[in-house]
Parts: sequence; structure tokens; C-alpha cells
Amino acid sequence: MSMSARPGMAREHRGAAWARIPFGLAAAVAVVAVVAVAACGSSAGSASSASSRPAYCADRTNLQKSVKGLTSLNASAGISGLQTQADKVKTSATRLANATKSDFPSQSNALNSSITALDNSVGSLASNPSAANIGVVTKDAGNVVTAARNLINATNAKCG
Repeated sequence: MSMSARPGMAREHRGAAWARIPFGLAAAVAVVAVVAVAACGSSAGSASSASSRPAYCADRTNLQKSVKGLTSLNASAGISGLQTQADKVKTSATRLANATKSDFPSQSNALNSSITALDNSVGSLASNPSAANIGVVTKDAGNVVTAARNLINATNAKCG
């Protein structure tokens, strides 16, 4: 609903719509996070020794942990809580993408591109938290999940 849809609506009542947005947004992101956690799998129990694993395996584990942090979001976290957790995911995903770009350039580039899109859509929530914007964030979060899953799957042979 746009703010101009009800011109007679008092400003304080329009604020009530903003109060409902974080819960819906957090719920949507939490659903995406659950899918991401399931897709990423566990980093425990690797068949190879830790010393023979590439350094980016630690970045992969950190990404999995930051994505799991999304599942703990609740309505009280609000948009700022979402932005904080999205920043953690962005940081860990960017580190993984940069660390793996020589071994997995296609997957790394896809992850970096999806992170940029998610960062932009989350940033737009502060100025216009509409249902459409939430839908874009959810779609972009899904794209990050897909790109992260593809890169994690590509690293399975070396990171286990």
C-alpha cells in the first residue's frame, strides 16, 4: 500500500503500517535462511585433514554461520536487525567469493552479483518499506542462497 492510497489517513496511523513491515520482512528472510541452512549443509566431519584444506574452507564455514543467524531474527529486530544480519551475510559471502574466485570464477562472480543486488534492495527498505520492496528483498535473498549453495557445492570436494 502506498502512503498516498489513503490521503485522509492520519500520519500516526500510517506509522502502524511500518510497524508491521519488519515482522513480515523478518519472517520472509527467516524462511529463506532456513532454506539456505538446509542447502549449505554441515561443514563438520570432513574426510580430509584440516591442514590439507584450502584456506577458503574457513570462509565457507563462516558464511554458513552467518546465514544461520538469519533464523534467529524476530519482529523486535526490525529493519535495523535485518540490515545488521544482512551485512554479516554480505561480509562472509564476499570473503568466500573473493577467496574462491580463481578456483571457481563463475560461482564466485554469481555470488558477488547476488550480494550486491541484495544489499541494494535491503538498503531501499529504509526509504520505502512497501510490500513490493519486501518481495524484492525476498527474491534477492533467494538468489544469494542459490549462488551461495552453488559455490558451496563447488567447494565440497576440497572442503568436505
